[in-house]
Amino acid sequence: MTAINEKSFRFTGSRIGMVLVVWAIAVSLAGYMGLFIQIPGPGIAFLVIGGIVGLLAFYYRSPGVKAFVSSVHPKYFVLLHLWRILAGFLFLYYGSHHLLPERFVANAGYGDIAVGFSVPLILMLKESAGKYVMFHLFSLLDFVVAVGTDLLFTLFQVPLMETIATFPIVLIPLFGVPVTGASSVMAIDTLLRKQ
Repeated sequence: MTAINEKSFRFTGSRIGMVLVVWAIAVSLAGYMGLFIQIPGPGIAFLVIGGIVGLLAFYYRSPGVKAFVSSVHPKYFVLLHLWRILAGFLFLYYGSHHLLPERFVANAGYGDIAVGFSVPLILMLKESAGKYVMFHLFSLLDFVVAVGTDLLFTLFQVPLMETIATFPIVLIPLFGVPVTGASSVMAIDTLLRKQ
């Protein structure tokens, strides 16, 4: 890699990191100030979907970002999902205190825990692109179930669903899910292009 390419590469990595830090801070501050509670109906679910779409647009429209993501070893995209263990237990905690609907807690909480605990198992398997693709498909399926449940419950105004818009749990759907959901799509795209 030439000095110019290496400098550009580091700049792209720094830019991605900065976007993620600013995003996390913005969601934290807005959540802490109660701004997401003001969003009517299925707004949170649409923000989740919008976050994933925005990150994917950033990836697909920027050759530098695509090259940077392609250079990252697939195991790091899997390791990123370890946070979901904490998210799953947080959902279960909220559910045990009757702060979220029981079905949502079961779908989102146990799904996150299953994905998170599958990380070391996946990493122990023989190195192959297939194991990473299967992991990310499993991860995306869990997100579809959780976000779909959120959207459905919000549309039908299921009691307690508005809690998902409160701080600190709002960080899960508005930061964690878009980042790891989009990273799963990026990882699959990268793996398939390398074959």
